[in-house]
Amino acid sequence: MSIWWSLHLRREPASVPLARRLLLGTMETAGVDPDICYDLSVALSEACANAVEHGGDAATEDYRVTAFIDGDTCRIEVTDSGPGFRTAPRDPAPCPLSVPTPAAPAYAEDGRGLFLIEALTDHVRYRNRTGRRGAVVSFDKILKWREGAPLPMAS
Repeated sequence: MSIWWSLHLRREPASVPLARRLLLGTMETAGVDPDICYDLSVALSEACANAVEHGGDAATEDYRVTAFIDGDTCRIEVTDSGPGFRTAPRDPAPCPLSVPTPAAPAYAEDGRGLFLIEALTDHVRYRNRTGRRGAVVSFDKILKWREGAPLPMAS
């Protein structure tokens, strides 16, 4: 069995806890281990906050969150309509932000979102949308199940 859902959300701060609560409710109901639920909810919150802050201009008022639970893996994608990730000179591929971007100073109030996503999940991908404005941040996490979970899903 697999579960998936997709949300189109307005680019406003109030949308972030809505996405997080939907993810948490789905995973808790399915019986995912609470530590895994927490890690994914923080990673999703960071990705959504980035989409709200950087994901567009006045003409692009929304972003999309899609979550897939398939077997023992959860994949989450957050897609926006902003300027996308910057590209390196003479290189049409997006720069992997995880490598060249320096860590935010310890006193900074923002700038750690992508680092948190990488620290809390198993695999992260950053890319620009093909043929359109915008960026896609997707990440996977291997799930662990609570004892007696109602929906432990086999692949």
